[in-house]
Amino acid sequence: MVVLREGMCPGLEEDLLRELRAAGVRTVEELVSSDIEELARRCSVSYKALFAVRRVLLAQHTAFPVSGADLYQELLSSTAILSTGNSSFDKLLDSGLYTGEITELCGGPASGKSQVCFGVSINISFHLKQSVIYVDTTGGLTASRMLQMLWTETSNTEEQMEALQRIHIFRVFNVYALLDCLRGLRGGLLQQASVGGGSVKALIVDSVSAIISPLLGGKQSEGISLMIEVAGVLKTLAKDFNVAVLVTNHVSKGVRGEVQPGLGVSWSHIPRTRVLLEQVERRLLRRATLIKSSRQPCLFSEDLDLQWWSRSEASSSGKRKLPDS
Repeated sequence: MVVLREGMCPGLEEDLLRELRAAGVRTVEELVSSDIEELARRCSVSYKALFAVRRVLLAQHTAFPVSGADLYQELLSSTAILSTGNSSFDKLLDSGLYTGEITELCGGPASGKSQVCFGVSINISFHLKQSVIYVDTTGGLTASRMLQMLWTETSNTEEQMEALQRIHIFRVFNVYALLDCLRGLRGGLLQQASVGGGSVKALIVDSVSAIISPLLGGKQSEGISLMIEVAGVLKTLAKDFNVAVLVTNHVSKGVRGEVQPGLGVSWSHIPRTRVLLEQVERRLLRRATLIKSSRQPCLFSEDLDLQWWSRSEASSSGKRKLPDS
């Protein structure tokens, strides 16, 4: 409900506001839904003046209908699909990461969540020539690991450095630092990161649960409030800046022993797409299962080989594969 205030539109002055309040009209909704002729008599004011105020308030506060065709055209013009660099993972995500959306990768320890994030960031920076914001909350990201992965793509030092320069790393270790970082990106750092390279198309937070889950055990209401605040800023960055957001989350056991994403029900509504990563018998093979999607049937799986991120491309072009260690 929007409360009527003096000066919020031409003609809505102190005297008229006082008369409206005396007549029990205190909000924009109450004014625009009133019988203007009857209200003018009750307030002893000019019908013409009151009608003009109502017309301006309707223009300022009414949601106008938009056709489905218009919404579809807006979607086509604003949404980009970023390949992750791994054909199996792209298939699971219906071609890749979608800008304007939050995608979540969840899994237990050593399930390969960070490895996938590394591979995605390398593919976007090297192959797509776009910038990536990488928020590291665990200290697991190292330049040597990034460089090692780039060696599977090119042995050209200049190309490696150009790709690394497109990956902007922020290290934060508590939720308040994360909020400061995300607000800073929203306030202008995101545009600054685009200077001198491709535009920022991806924001990766690895891991969002590492700094939020400890807050949910004690003062739960405060922890949930901070979690929802983080989610709100991530959604704003995704929508307003046309960025694909990828976050990682831990898993826990349900009452029947089933594996479920962490952070609870309140967080479950935040990601548009959710993928569960699990270890299988081979050390470098992971099973990726789609558990939430608005585009594809859920609960189908793909095997991801983490030995290198683009195995088929590496094999066909003679690129070096990563060592097992």
